[in-house]
Amino acid sequence: MKTLEEKLGQMTQSVGADIVAIGTTMVKEPVEGLIRAARIGSMIQVGKPEEMASRIRRFQKIAVEETRLGIPLLFSQDVIHGFETVFPIPLACSSSFDMQLIQKAAQIAAKEATICGINYLYSPMVDIAHDPRWGRVAEGAGEDPYLASVMASAIVKG
Repeated sequence: MKTLEEKLGQMTQSVGADIVAIGTTMVKEPVEGLIRAARIGSMIQVGKPEEMASRIRRFQKIAVEETRLGIPLLFSQDVIHGFETVFPIPLACSSSFDMQLIQKAAQIAAKEATICGINYLYSPMVDIAHDPRWGRVAEGAGEDPYLASVMASAIVKG
């Protein structure tokens, strides 16, 4: 049975290695200690792929072998237009209307991210953009809900 602290830890996402977990004080805490204390359930990862893969393996080993319940961590990243291989931004891809190509690009990005240990992505972004001043317009398919849904489907399949 999980304790309340372990349940809260499962809902806490750290923004990376050796920095504070979201919602904690601004005091720098080594993330390994937070993992061992079951105070983190997921982590956003950034950096070079080879460094990221090594770091993820180290953190996952701690979570599985050195915590009471051994629950694996989730590792995430914003993979909006590729991982190592960079593709056009989603707004540009949507103007191609080529769902097979969009699916193939997503498949490549997913394979590259998976190799590094990333096991969930913040993609596709399916917000419908109605105001060009919004800072995340480029991450979606534009203002057509049908096109956004077809594109999101292709990305998820990829």
